[in-house]
Amino acid sequence: MRSIQTFQVFPYIPEPLSFLETLSRNLWWSWNQNAIELFRRINPKRWESCGRNPIIFATTISQERFEELANDDSYLAHLEEVRKRYETRVLGDETNGDSPWERGETVAYFSMEFGIHETLPLFAGGLGILAGDHLKAASGMKIPLVGIGLLYREGYFRQFLDNNGWQQEAYPETDLFHLPLIKQKDKEGNDLVVKVAAAGTDILAQVWKVDVGRIPLFLMDTNLPANPPEIRDITARLYSGDLHIRLAQEVLLGIGGMRALEALDILPTVCHLNEGHCTFVGLERLRQTMKRYNIDLKTAREVVPRATIFTTHTPVAAGHDEFPPAMVEPFLKPFEEELGMSTKELVGLGQMDEASPDSPFSMFILGLRTAQNINGVSKLHGKVARKMWSHFWPNRSEDETPITHVTNGIHIPTVLAPEIKMLFERHLGPQWNMGSAIAENVARIDDIFDEELWQAHEMCRSRLIRAVRELMHYQYGRRNAPLNIMKVVESVLDQDTLTIAFARRFATYKRAHLLFQDPDRLESIINSSERPVQFLFAGKAHPRDDEGKGIIQSLVDFGRRTSMRHRFVFLEDYDMHIARFLVQGADVWLNTPRRPMEACGTSGMKAAINGVLNVSILDGWWCEGYTPERGFRIGNGEEYEDHHYQDDVESQALYNIIENEVAPIYYDRSPGGTPKAWLKKMKASMKMAMSDFCSLRMIAEYEERFYLPASRRFEDLVANGGAEATRLSQQHNRFLEKWPQIEVLSPAKSVKGPFRVNESFEVSATVKIGELLPQEVNVELYYGKMRHLDRIDEPRVKMMHVKEELSSGAYVYSCHLPCKHSGRYGFTVRVTPNADAWIRYRPELLTWA
Repeated sequence: MRSIQTFQVFPYIPEPLSFLETLSRNLWWSWNQNAIELFRRINPKRWESCGRNPIIFATTISQERFEELANDDSYLAHLEEVRKRYETRVLGDETNGDSPWERGETVAYFSMEFGIHETLPLFAGGLGILAGDHLKAASGMKIPLVGIGLLYREGYFRQFLDNNGWQQEAYPETDLFHLPLIKQKDKEGNDLVVKVAAAGTDILAQVWKVDVGRIPLFLMDTNLPANPPEIRDITARLYSGDLHIRLAQEVLLGIGGMRALEALDILPTVCHLNEGHCTFVGLERLRQTMKRYNIDLKTAREVVPRATIFTTHTPVAAGHDEFPPAMVEPFLKPFEEELGMSTKELVGLGQMDEASPDSPFSMFILGLRTAQNINGVSKLHGKVARKMWSHFWPNRSEDETPITHVTNGIHIPTVLAPEIKMLFERHLGPQWNMGSAIAENVARIDDIFDEELWQAHEMCRSRLIRAVRELMHYQYGRRNAPLNIMKVVESVLDQDTLTIAFARRFATYKRAHLLFQDPDRLESIINSSERPVQFLFAGKAHPRDDEGKGIIQSLVDFGRRTSMRHRFVFLEDYDMHIARFLVQGADVWLNTPRRPMEACGTSGMKAAINGVLNVSILDGWWCEGYTPERGFRIGNGEEYEDHHYQDDVESQALYNIIENEVAPIYYDRSPGGTPKAWLKKMKASMKMAMSDFCSLRMIAEYEERFYLPASRRFEDLVANGGAEATRLSQQHNRFLEKWPQIEVLSPAKSVKGPFRVNESFEVSATVKIGELLPQEVNVELYYGKMRHLDRIDEPRVKMMHVKEELSSGAYVYSCHLPCKHSGRYGFTVRVTPNADAWIRYRPELLTWA
């Protein structure tokens, strides 16, 4: 059949209910319980059967039901309440009245995936959920931010297990007409399509928009008739296994994303790159900056990095995307003329200095060269990232590697159980959702009555168990399980048994297998007559990770034992919907990564805000969150070279904690009473999550430390024809040209020592700075405790000053060094540029004695 013309018919919504249509087109509803209930109360069973998608849901409701609701005073009052909140939170003034943001300032947030709600399948795991929470928090804080990503028509895979427990994958295509997408138009009213040059065939991508509260999320889609099949497939699946497609996705996200914003007349003053997938943004932003402000490349390279934030989530070097140079060159060649760089030079931006021409092109290294502000996602991860990339700054210590951290946070309204939300509204007040912004909210959690909190938690556990039984019935029914097995799965789990959940990606470093080092002991813990335990598992292995699939299969096999069937369950197709049941209804959230390979791990935060206690290795965020009052730790933060030994030690520690600490506290209650000690930990856990690990705290930290300074810096740099950027370019070039003249002679003490506490001595050094001026350089005393023959641990820096001018370009610098504590110390002297961070941290601009 040819020339098929399509059209869509939507239900007729009576005027009193017209707001329902507006609400369904903005994902703000997905994290507002009252808005969700507004849809759900129309027909609860159908709401679930439609996958909680209001657009599909509306098409299944009869006209008679709509007419009935249009005359229902109770429903209309509910609708009016939601409408007023929507207008205040989404349509109200763009600023808070005292907003620090000025008109025209915009943060562009780029991410390969966005996890906002399960109805928009554009995410694979924690990275995407974090990106979705970032947008939601920015909406709540009224930050002028836009999101940029890709529109995958098949998204990430759906998981199901065969009869042997082996993971299978399915990629159902998403019907775009069932999503709240708005096709963007250009100035002439035509579909907005961006073009990115590629080898042989250009990539064309349609631009769509999804509203996430106040925040527009722009998504690019290559499934266009004008594209050949291989180009259409670029946005078919998230994280394609084909390296060519993966590269094309990252080119489209970075270069195409910047061009989409340009076509929409959005000029970001700040770009935030969520992981290395996005770092092609830097090249296109250089091109646009040169063109818009009529400046040269050297000047533009002083502008773009200072207004770019680069967040890394990957704690292992092998996890960062790399591509063969020959594969990257066709995408970079079109930049030769406009940037004035050869393709070889452009490829070199993604390679280490002095690397061979055929060394891989690293997306992370490209990010290092185009972003000044680089951060990990927890305190420990920042330390790991500094160690992992310290070779990029070979003359600096790991501690001084310019990578910092902003610990992730969770969007509390998205994951909070309705029962807990009711308690917060009653005891914390109407502004409970402001979390860390209102300190009184946190303290008032202690005011919640123990009986109320325990009753709410038991309701959450009951809902979890009911959902698990329904999901298990569906899973086994799909496999045509016999009737006796179907009867068993319909009654799995027990309402009064300690419930431990483990739900995450089944990568080997997550160590779901840690629990199975001693299967007999595990079984005895599960089937204890006095303090029984039940386990829930969920998660996906990467389609090409057979080792991860094998771990899932071993879990399923263990759960098939007759003695285990009621208390050991694996749930298929883990997604945001299943996650909400688990983080709200479990008693314990188990996390067993191999330290230090967990960058952050936000699922434990989501459990904590619902009063679920964490039992975890001290890795990722738990290093910052753990205290004995809040939960339990496995080990003491050790790191091992022998992984088999590590697994043996930490598995025994895990069994001991469950058997001797967790279970006794949980079951310690009088008949019909509540577990007092457990409830105390629940409240401490909830206070911790609200104060320290919510997305409002996270977004406020990004705003204060990065967004506002970078935005103001951008505006200063491009003002007056880029005068400030030109000055910095000249300064940078002067440093690069004159720096080889610098020489620092060995520093000397004024007296030999040894010294006593509270004494001091003078350190002096002759420094030759050539044609540079003393005010252009910082001469620094670098000192600290010696724990190795050639390394200073936890170094400190003290400025030295000119004591004497010896000859033209040669000076004696000195300062006094106080002896505050006893111990063995060392010191040396170095010279750095007296400039801002971008120039000061250039690897080649550092000279040691």
